Amino acid sequence: MSDTPQLGPAPQRIAVDAEQVRRLVADQFPQWASLPVRPVPNGGWDNWTFHLGSRMSVRLPSASEYALAVDKEHRWLPALAPRLPLPIPAPLAKGEPGAGYPYPWSIYQWLDGEPASADRITEPVRFALGLADFLAALQRIDTTDGPRPGKHNWYRGGTLRTYDGQAQRALTALDGHVDVDLAREIWESALAARFDGADKWFHGDVAQGNLLLNDGELAAVIDFGTCGVGDPACDLAIAWTLLTADGRQAFRKRLSVDEATWARGRGWALWKTLVTCSYTLGDADESAADALRILGDIFSEYTLSAVTKPQL
Repeated sequence: MSDTPQLGPAPQRIAVDAEQVRRLVADQFPQWASLPVRPVPNGGWDNWTFHLGSRMSVRLPSASEYALAVDKEHRWLPALAPRLPLPIPAPLAKGEPGAGYPYPWSIYQWLDGEPASADRITEPVRFALGLADFLAALQRIDTTDGPRPGKHNWYRGGTLRTYDGQAQRALTALDGHVDVDLAREIWESALAARFDGADKWFHGDVAQGNLLLNDGELAAVIDFGTCGVGDPACDLAIAWTLLTADGRQAFRKRLSVDEATWARGRGWALWKTLVTCSYTLGDADESAADALRILGDIFSEYTLSAVTKPQL
């Protein structure tokens, strides 16, 4: 479930209701026609998600842009899953347009768990190490024929310069509200940190809603719609958006992240946070407060890193 700001005009999302999903399932997969269908609360932005019975889910892209990921997920998730230390979504069937719904869609095995949040994580360092191990395993998988950055994943795994215009507009909007000089310095340092390594697999949207907890521990990773092969620095943004300071240090050490990659990861976190801050400027809700808190963490960690050598 992505809440990451996107390039260009906002996708034109369409609504889907439970009755429409029932018709789709009954028409195309009659063996499951008798199972109840009900919406998943807060089921995401890129896709509408519904329970199908007790152990399956139906996932329907909410716009044509998001539908580009359907074939990719059906091809690659079964190949990635056996090589990863945590469960990921298992596609069971791929549906076609019908019942007034215009895009391909999917039926998945249901994964239990609740979305990660700082107050639900029982041991922050252990959580950070578990996530690092998952990403390390993902990065070790053979990238042959893997999907390169493109429209299917909003260019995750490519250059941060793709998002420079968006970041600069956010900085302009935030002038006088946050330390834009420091933010611009951090952003420029991220742009200057070149990626010259081998392409690796990345998830593309390692965010709270895509990390599932059971009893406060990391139990599964979901929503691979933005996955691909390229620069894995985009997966490091979670170090600032969710992890504690100690967790961030442990996460970086476990992944053996060099300074250039860390700077790019910080840039991904900064881009997302600046855009969110600019969208929520003047709001007094939890989203606005969280964005400002994350921005403060990015500032503090960057400033500290300028005077202390990272422990790798």
